[in-house]
Amino acid sequence: MKQESTVTLRTQQTLIYIVLVFFTLLSILPVWLMLVNATRSTEEIQQGLSLLPSGHLLDNWAILTGRGFQIWQGFVNSTVIAFSATILSVYFSALTAYGLTMYNFRGKKWLFNLILALIAIPPQLGMIGFYRYMADLGLLNNFLPLILPAIAAPSTVFFLTQYIRGIVHTDLLDAARIDGSHEFSTFNKIILPILTPGLATMGIFSFVGTWNNFIMPYILISEKTLYTLPMLVLLLRTDIYKTEFGGIYLGIAVSVAPILIFYTFASKYIISGVTMGSVKE
Repeated sequence: MKQESTVTLRTQQTLIYIVLVFFTLLSILPVWLMLVNATRSTEEIQQGLSLLPSGHLLDNWAILTGRGFQIWQGFVNSTVIAFSATILSVYFSALTAYGLTMYNFRGKKWLFNLILALIAIPPQLGMIGFYRYMADLGLLNNFLPLILPAIAAPSTVFFLTQYIRGIVHTDLLDAARIDGSHEFSTFNKIILPILTPGLATMGIFSFVGTWNNFIMPYILISEKTLYTLPMLVLLLRTDIYKTEFGGIYLGIAVSVAPILIFYTFASKYIISGVTMGSVKE
């Protein structure tokens, strides 16, 4: 019986590994095809799919730069917007979640329910009104409308509220107050280091979402010197005579590469965040 149960267990583990490998390859395949197509010519791409890189990377790069794809300008613009919005979103969301979790005040439950309701409202509904408001303030062709609204991030507040409830105890705050620590000092020096895995997790999602954001920058920005990388990819769509798919794929790969690099270095915090959140004392 023991030997049969061991064989059954190994069989189940093997099946699990096979399924995991299959879904891993399924997730990697689109990214790999994008990178491969960035090295192929338009004619090769039109002939069908290929898993092997070609030798037209430099040709595609010449096409890319010849169409006004200012990669470094777009990279700087996207970096400024993405990092600034991510920092504001993570910090102020953590501060809001900390207040909702650790303090008791009138209207606390109503405020939390309002945050949940805001999560369900699509942001596209307010685009026209937001554009008119920014136009009245004279903030078109400016990065501020793309950065400052990140302070109010309902989904991040909700996640961090649940995260704080799971790992932060009020006894820790009482001990800090007895030692003479002020509220903001307690939050910045004690709470934030504890929340690092959760902050990094939401930081990844915020960074990726802001970096890939196309609609709002496209509405608010018309000067090409302020274009982000996703907006610059729009310039590669086509011309009258021929669509250079190789250059388009290379432009998309260039715009996606920083996200992959950022996620590679920060993804370990997602695992540690899930692990820490699953441990209860």
